Amino acid sequence: MTKPRLSLILAAPMLLAACTTARVVEYPSSRAPSGPPRSTAAPMSPASQAPTVVSATQKISTPKYGATYEVKKGDTVYHIATTNGITPLDLALWNNIPPPYTIHPGQRVRLYPRNGKSPPPPPGTTAVVVPAPRPTTPSPSSSAPTSSSAATTRPTAGNLAWRWPADGQVISTYLAGEPTRQGLDIAGTAGQPVRAASDGVVVYSGAGLVGYGELIIIKHNNEWLSAYGHNRKRMVTEGQRVAAGQQIAEMGRTAAPRDMLHFEIRFDGKPVDPQLYLPKK
Repeated sequence: MTKPRLSLILAAPMLLAACTTARVVEYPSSRAPSGPPRSTAAPMSPASQAPTVVSATQKISTPKYGATYEVKKGDTVYHIATTNGITPLDLALWNNIPPPYTIHPGQRVRLYPRNGKSPPPPPGTTAVVVPAPRPTTPSPSSSAPTSSSAATTRPTAGNLAWRWPADGQVISTYLAGEPTRQGLDIAGTAGQPVRAASDGVVVYSGAGLVGYGELIIIKHNNEWLSAYGHNRKRMVTEGQRVAAGQQIAEMGRTAAPRDMLHFEIRFDGKPVDPQLYLPKK
């Protein structure tokens, strides 16, 4: 099943809002506003008056590690992101830019995730570290290969205990690099409970991201977030602390062809395969 995918935050973190245009706040030349800043809407193409943060149907973000961009008058999150091969959502998440995605002239934004980390291996797996081979002197009497020892470590999923956010059949799974499959689609019935996958704080609750319908994003710590899309009804507000297993929404079909939950887990703003971290069914 294809449709726009979350590409809080989830970024997370990773944070987001109702349909609105991103704005650049223009300060006087003194750079030190003496009163409320004058807000000007950034220009948009005549063909589009849709929300500035659009769906992630465009290509997967290509981070530019170590690179930043200085915001200029008239810039928008959408313009900066697409110009640099990044999805608007990722740029907002990487820089903790909350709705309505207001940016200021002179502000610097990162073009890469915070810390530039890659997700750790899922729990229950081992990371094998193979030492670099040592220089050897060939011996005519021995040509047998030598074995190298391997050190193993047992990583953790950010010290978090994950649980399934909803009951139902998984009808679409995660596929790395595929914009329409950045998480799981779990089929269900209208109104059935959608629950927090782990303890955390709600950093987004709204319908401002095209393709996700009524969306909730939960920040679990400084690295991990989870997202819950297509809800019929949101039952939590931004800033609210939730516990693992607590109902946060009712399943629905907003921006979806059927009643279902779209669920993502993100590490430093990058989507990972939820099934590697959720309990085995």
